[in-house]
Amino acid sequence: MSDKVVMVPQAVNEPILNYAPGSAERIELQETLKKMKSEVIEIPVIIGGEEIFTGETATNAMPHNHKHVLAKYHMAGPKEIERAIEVSQEAWKTWSVMSWESRVAIFKRMAVLLAHPYGHILNAATMLGQSKNAFQAEIDAACELIDFFNFNAQYLQEIYKQQPPYSPTGTWNQVEHRALEGFVFAVTPFNFTSIAGNLPTAPALMGNVTLWKPASSAVYSAYYLMKLFKEAGLPDGVINFIPGKGSVVGPMVMENEHLAGIHFTGSTAVFQNMWKTVGDNIAKYKSYPRIVGETGGKDFIVAHESAKMEVLRTAVIRGAFEYQGQKCSAASRIYIPKASWEAFKPSYMEEVAKIKVGDVEDFSNFMNAVIDRGAFNDITAYIDYAKDHPDAEIITGGNYDDSVGFFIEPTTIVTTDPHFKTMEEEIFGPVVTIYVYDESWEDVLDLVDGTSPYALTGAVISNDRAATELAVERLRHSAGNFYINDKPTGAVVGQQPFGGSRASGTNDKAGSIFNLIRWVSQRTIKENFIPPTEFPYPFMDEE
Repeated sequence: MSDKVVMVPQAVNEPILNYAPGSAERIELQETLKKMKSEVIEIPVIIGGEEIFTGETATNAMPHNHKHVLAKYHMAGPKEIERAIEVSQEAWKTWSVMSWESRVAIFKRMAVLLAHPYGHILNAATMLGQSKNAFQAEIDAACELIDFFNFNAQYLQEIYKQQPPYSPTGTWNQVEHRALEGFVFAVTPFNFTSIAGNLPTAPALMGNVTLWKPASSAVYSAYYLMKLFKEAGLPDGVINFIPGKGSVVGPMVMENEHLAGIHFTGSTAVFQNMWKTVGDNIAKYKSYPRIVGETGGKDFIVAHESAKMEVLRTAVIRGAFEYQGQKCSAASRIYIPKASWEAFKPSYMEEVAKIKVGDVEDFSNFMNAVIDRGAFNDITAYIDYAKDHPDAEIITGGNYDDSVGFFIEPTTIVTTDPHFKTMEEEIFGPVVTIYVYDESWEDVLDLVDGTSPYALTGAVISNDRAATELAVERLRHSAGNFYINDKPTGAVVGQQPFGGSRASGTNDKAGSIFNLIRWVSQRTIKENFIPPTEFPYPFMDEE
C-alpha cells in the first residue's frame, strides 16, 4: 500500500437513534436487555488473547436492582500483571511497525461493528451495569465511541502528514511519528463506556500496546468492548484486559521500567498519586512516561439578569440531573441573579417535580440509580449535611432509598453562602447548589473563577452580548469546555474536544488531534544526497 496515497474517509458524527415507541431500535434494544438480564456471565482476565480465570473474583450487579448480579469477574494478581507486561512487549514488536493503513482498517471495522450488531449489546450492557437510560447509553456507548474510532483515524493521518516544510537542494528532511517504546497504562472510569473504550484504543491506534484496567463497577460493559476489539481483528496482546484491585494492579504496573504512558480518567486523588509514583520512579523508566489525565470538576452555570428563564431552567435540569449527575462535566454550582430568582424558582421546581426516577427498562424514567453503595453513601451525606445547616435550604428532592436500587431524588440546595460546602466540593451525584447573588456581574464572575480548584466545564446563560463577552474573558481559565446559552455537558467528538485544566487534568482534549499526538514520539531523519567530503569550512581559508 505504500506505493499510493491513501486517504482516510472524512469522519462524520454517528446519527443518534431516538428509541421512540414502536421503533425497530427500541424493540431490538428491549429484546437485548431481556436476554442479557437473564444470564450471569463469567468474565476472565484477558492477556495476549488468552482467557485467564484467576479464581479471585468479584461481581457486577445492577445499580437499580442491586440484588441482581450480571457477572462474576476474575481479578488480575501479580502473576497476571507480570505476564501482561511481557506479552505486551512481545506484541509491540510487530504492532508498532504495522502499516498505519492496516491499523486504521481495524479501527474503522470496530466502528462498523459497533453500529451493528454491537450497538445494542453495548447500550444494553451500559444500561444494565451502569444504570443509564436508553438515550444516555446511545449517545455514550454507541455514538461517541464510534466517533472516537472514526475521528481518531482521521487525526492519525493529519499527524503523519506533519513533515518539515523545507528541504534544501541536495537533502531530504523527514519526521517519523513512532509509537512510544514500552506500554501505555489505561485506567478507565465507570460513567462513560465511550471513555472506557477510547483510553486503551487511542494509543493503540498510534502503534502502542496497552494494559487496560477498567473501573471495577463497569467490568461488565468493558468485557463486551474486548469482544468487539477481538472481532474487529485487533491482534492479541495489543490491549491486555486486567480488571482488579487498584491497590494490586497500580503499583506493579506503575513501577515497571517499560511504562511509557498513562491514559487516565478518574478521581483527582488517584491521578495525583499516580503522578507522584511516576516521579518517585522516574530514574528506572526506559523513557519519560507521557501522562494524560482527566479528573474531576465542580462545574458551573452563571446566569446574567438578561438570561431567558426557560433556557436557564433547561440548562440546569439537564446539566445537573442527566445520568444522575455522574458526569465529570455535570452542572454542580449555579449562580442566579436576585432579580431573576422569584421568576425562576417556581417554574424550576415545577419542572424538576416531573422527573421520574427508577429502573432503566422503564423508558419514561429520566433518572436511574447511582453506581454503587459507596457513591450512594457519599452523595446522601452531602444531602444530610445541607438538611441540617442553617445556610442551606433544599427546594427539590432530598429523599433517597437503597432498599432495591441506589436511588436518589434530583436534589436542589439553595445557599446564602457562595462558599458553602456543596458549592465547593465535587459530589458526583444528582445534587446541585444554587447561590442567589446580589453582587455586580464583574464580581460574580470573579467569584465563579475563584471558588473551585477545578476547571473542567462551565456555562454562561445571557442574552446581553457585552455581558457574555465579559464572562468569556473573566472565565478564560475557569473551564476547558465553555458553553454559551447551553448546559455544560454533552461534548461531541469532532465538535467540542473535551478536557479541563487546573485540578481537572492535563487538558489534552479527548476527541482531538491534540490527544493522539501524545501517543507518538517523533524521529527526525535527514538524508544528504551530496554529502561533504572534507571537514574545513570556507571561513577557515587564509586571506
